[in-house]
Amino acid sequence: MSDFFTRARTTGEGPGLALFLNAGDPPLDVLADLVRMLDDEGVDCLELAVPFPDSVTDGPVIRRSADRALARGVGLDEVLEFIAAVRPGLRTLRIALLADWSHSLKHRDLAATTRAVADSGADGLLVHALPPRLRDAHLAAAREAGLPVVTTCYQQSPPATRAEAAAHATAYLYLVAHYGRSGTAPATGHADLAGTVSALRAHTTSPIAVGFGVRTRQDVEAVRACGADGVIIGSAGVATIEQALDQGDDLVRAFRDFVRSVSPIPTNTIAKTGS
Repeated sequence: MSDFFTRARTTGEGPGLALFLNAGDPPLDVLADLVRMLDDEGVDCLELAVPFPDSVTDGPVIRRSADRALARGVGLDEVLEFIAAVRPGLRTLRIALLADWSHSLKHRDLAATTRAVADSGADGLLVHALPPRLRDAHLAAAREAGLPVVTTCYQQSPPATRAEAAAHATAYLYLVAHYGRSGTAPATGHADLAGTVSALRAHTTSPIAVGFGVRTRQDVEAVRACGADGVIIGSAGVATIEQALDQGDDLVRAFRDFVRSVSPIPTNTIAKTGS
């Protein structure tokens, strides 16, 4: 069984918290300190992207972040070296690597690269824009390497597509809350995803995490209401990095404050507050 979001799933205190960042934004030496802070703060997962340009699924905040990381010369090899260096010191934080097929993987041997990702200590792999004809080869390579896979689907995806994505998720299933670019939220709110989350449970025992448009603790609580195991925050956190860079602030402290501002309130605390 997947060990992503296990604390939230076993205690019922979900959703677990996942944060997206581009490797190299902030620079890798600062990012190492930031990752250790996330572990100290009890964040469940870091979705760490190998930066790639001109993403059609990302909004301007994440695209600017990727451009900054690319300008620093960060690619797949550098990211795998980074993970190998920081992973042994982490206690509970999981790292899911996100790599774009065309930019980072297309010109490499799929099986060898998947083994290299696993050997780095990454806990899971999400391949962005993988051609459908290569899905079986990707899943087979991951199984051979013992590397859990993150799969994705949209709320608006046909039921058969959602079921297939759920069936293949061995790390977690990323349910994209809104069809569009990152940072955009569903018009009816995240709590309205409850029916979709419930339907997906019939096809997977892996955790289900919801992302896109989650910016505040109120949004996180709405994801809790839909029954998801995890919540993924991207643009809002990346914007915190951008602002700290622009203002010359302490990046790690600024991001810690952001994490604390969005972290889910334990259910027992909510109950005591309302009693």
